[in-house]
Amino acid sequence: MEKKNFIDVCVGILPESLQNIYYKYEEKWLYVLFGCLTTIVSMITKLVPFALIPGTPFWENTVVVVFSWICAVTFAFFTNKKYVFKNETHGKAEFQKVFISFYASRLATLLMEWLIFTIFCNFMGINEKIITLISQFIIFIANYILSKLFVFRKKDSPESSAEK
Repeated sequence: MEKKNFIDVCVGILPESLQNIYYKYEEKWLYVLFGCLTTIVSMITKLVPFALIPGTPFWENTVVVVFSWICAVTFAFFTNKKYVFKNETHGKAEFQKVFISFYASRLATLLMEWLIFTIFCNFMGINEKIITLISQFIIFIANYILSKLFVFRKKDSPESSAEK
């Protein structure tokens, strides 16, 4: 008997037409689901320390934001690796390469987000709330593309490489 995971059980409840749509776009649906969960991890790991640390000195905000970013990116790495892109690594060196690539891509989109805020909020005077929504969408798509094309890209099998 095949062991079903939680997501397959949930999808199995849906009408067959919706199941077909889910499985056709499974990777994208899972990316959205785990992206939402990553956002929750980020919010919790920010809000709890903010509630526990009295006052708002600059260094405490910085430490909490960095801590939250590390927690969220680490959560995203493991969920994207296992569930979204179904990436298998063999050995410590291969795992480290994927891990470092993931963090590097997320640092790149962190820089991209900082540039978006600097340009549109600081220089152009556009409202932070509007830029937050727009930048989140841009960063979400950029993270998916970087993960798909560079971090968790499918390796050519030896048979397909030999045919080329």
